[in-house]
Amino acid sequence: MKIIKGFAIMAVVATIFTSCVGIPDGVTAVQNFNKDKYLGKWYEIARFDFRFERNLDNTTAQYSINPDGSIKVLNQGYNYVKKEWDSAEGKAKFVGSESEARLKVSFFGPFYGGYNVVDIDENYKNALIYGNSTEYMWILSRNKTIDEATKKRFVEKAKKDGFDVSKLIWVNHNKN
Repeated sequence: MKIIKGFAIMAVVATIFTSCVGIPDGVTAVQNFNKDKYLGKWYEIARFDFRFERNLDNTTAQYSINPDGSIKVLNQGYNYVKKEWDSAEGKAKFVGSESEARLKVSFFGPFYGGYNVVDIDENYKNALIYGNSTEYMWILSRNKTIDEATKKRFVEKAKKDGFDVSKLIWVNHNKN
């Protein structure tokens, strides 16, 4: 009986750890993804509010390769309430094949969250990213702004995928 309980507990723990790296139902990540083209600096154009980015503007994400082959993630932003820069460093790993843009990202040890690139232009200049649920969404660009056509495409896709786009925060990029 103890063995069965042990396996049941392990199954629950495994479910908790893996459920956070999922992708919203009915959504597929970008296929034929090119990791090397994705590396570098991105500006956060829009996001859903959540506690780790609350009160941040001028937010960026910098992606590079770690010695172990994982992706180093450096997020930075200016907290306009505290009037100071904030940053967080983490790592990302592919959930499956590197040709599918489904990753898991960790800023806190063994705990990972989903990071799914669901739309990207052919030049890797603008990207739409979802977390593991419809509560997490980001629009990123290599520039501090995006054109209206791309903005409309991303917002319409997110709506179709079940996201409440009225919750989007459009990030201000007024600092260097």
